[in-house]
Amino acid sequence: MAHLVNLNGIRETLPAIPNLPRFQKPQKRAKIISFSGTKTDNLEEQPAQTTRRVALGLASIALTATIASNGISLAEDNGWWIDGPIPIPPIYNNIANEKTGTRSFLKNGIYMANIGVKGSMYRLKKYAFDLLAMADLVTPDTLNYVRKYLRLKSTFMYYDFDKVISAAAVSDKQPLTDLANRLFDKFEMLEEAARMKNFSQTESYYTSTTPILQEVMDRMG
Repeated sequence: MAHLVNLNGIRETLPAIPNLPRFQKPQKRAKIISFSGTKTDNLEEQPAQTTRRVALGLASIALTATIASNGISLAEDNGWWIDGPIPIPPIYNNIANEKTGTRSFLKNGIYMANIGVKGSMYRLKKYAFDLLAMADLVTPDTLNYVRKYLRLKSTFMYYDFDKVISAAAVSDKQPLTDLANRLFDKFEMLEEAARMKNFSQTESYYTSTTPILQEVMDRMG
C-alpha cells in the first residue's frame, strides 16, 4: 500500500493497483513451401514478410527467363536477325585499288542496310558534306579521330558508289567510276597519313580531297 499525506496532516492510503494479465499479440508465421508444393517440416518457420519476398524473387526470375526466351525467338523470326558474321556487300564495278583489289580505308563489321539507289545517293551527298565539315578536326593532336571518322564515312561511300554506278545509265557509268576512284585514291592517302600521325601530309591530302567531295555533292544533288 502507498501512503499519502494531505494538507491537513491526515494520512491517506491508496488502494493497491491490481496486476492485470499481459496479452501478447501472436506473430503470424508461415511455413516455407518447397517447389513440389509440400510443406518442409524440417525447416525453420519464417515470417510471412520474408516468405513473400522469396516468392516475389522467384516470380521475377521466372518472368525474366520467359521474356529472354521469347525475345530470342522473336529475333530469330523477325527477318532482321543475322546468324553469323556480318555479310560484306559484293562490288560489281571497278572502284577497288588496282594493286590490292580492295581499299585500305574499309572498316569491317558494318552492316550495310539496303536503302535503295536514291537512299545511297542521298547518303553520298550527306557524307561528302560531313567530311567537308571535318576541317576543324584536322589538328596535330586529333589525327586518330580523323582516321576513325574518315574510315566510317568512306566505307559507306564506297558501297553506295558501287550501287549508284550499277543503277546509272550507260553513259554515266564511266564518269561516276572515275569520280569514285579519284575520291577513294585520296581517301587512301589521307587515311595512311593520319595513321602515321603525319600532320603536314594529312593536312595536304585533306585540302586536295575537298574539291572532289564538293564534286560528289554536286553530282548527287
